Amino acid sequence: MERSVKNLIDQNLEATDGEIGKVKDFYFDDDTWTIRYLVVTTGGWLSARKVLISPNALVQHSWASGIFRANLNREQVRNSPDIDTDKPVSRQQEEELANYYPWQPYWGAGFYQGGVWGIIPLTPSVDRSTIRNRETKTSSNGDQHLRSCKEVAGYHIHTADGDVGHVNDFIMDDQTWKISYLVGDTHNWIGGKKVLIAVRHIQEVQWENSKVVADMTVETIKNSPAIDKRVYNAREGKNAIVY
Repeated sequence: MERSVKNLIDQNLEATDGEIGKVKDFYFDDDTWTIRYLVVTTGGWLSARKVLISPNALVQHSWASGIFRANLNREQVRNSPDIDTDKPVSRQQEEELANYYPWQPYWGAGFYQGGVWGIIPLTPSVDRSTIRNRETKTSSNGDQHLRSCKEVAGYHIHTADGDVGHVNDFIMDDQTWKISYLVGDTHNWIGGKKVLIAVRHIQEVQWENSKVVADMTVETIKNSPAIDKRVYNAREGKNAIVY
C-alpha cells in the first residue's frame, strides 16, 4: 500500500528491549527513488542523538499502531558509528554503518557481516580507527544522490516552461520503500491545489538550487486532478493512501 511520508514523521521506533526514539526524517537516493535510511532522534536515554537506521533492520510495521519495530537492541544503537545527519552523508560513513550493523548494504555485496536475516546478535565493539582506515573505492565526499525528504520538501518544482509550485510530500510503497510520487503544492502558482507527480517525470534534483526538475509543462500540471482527501483509507489509518 502507498503511504504519505509526511504522516510517518514522529512515529516511534522500538528496539527489541525498549524505545529507541522518534522518526524525524528519511533519506532516499534519487537514482532509484528508494528510501535508504530512517533518521531517528533518540530519547533521553541517549542524549537525543540522531542515528540512521536502514529499513533492512525493520520487522513488519504495525501501521495501525504507528510504531516501527527494529530487530536491534538499544546497546547496538548506543554503540553505533556517530553520523552527523545535519551534513551530507558520505559513502565511507555508510560503509561504517554497514560494517557495524548486520544489514545488507543497498549498493551491493561485500560489506555484509550478518548471518541469517531475522537474527541480529549483539554487535561486538568496533575499533573505529580500523574502520576509518579501511580502504574504500568511494570518495569521502557526501553522496550526491542521497537526499533528505525533509530538505527536499519545499524545493521548487521546475518544468520546461517555468515553476509550478513546491514539493509538499512524498508517496512511498510500504513494501518496497520506493517513492512513487511527489506531492506538488501549487498554492502560489496555478490554483492552490495539490497534485501527484510520478517520479518517472523527475529529471533531476538540484541540491545546490533547491529545485526539482520535471519533464512536464505548466499546463499539464495545471490540468492534473487535485488530490482528494477522501483517498485516505479509514480502515488502515489516516496515512494509508489508495490512489
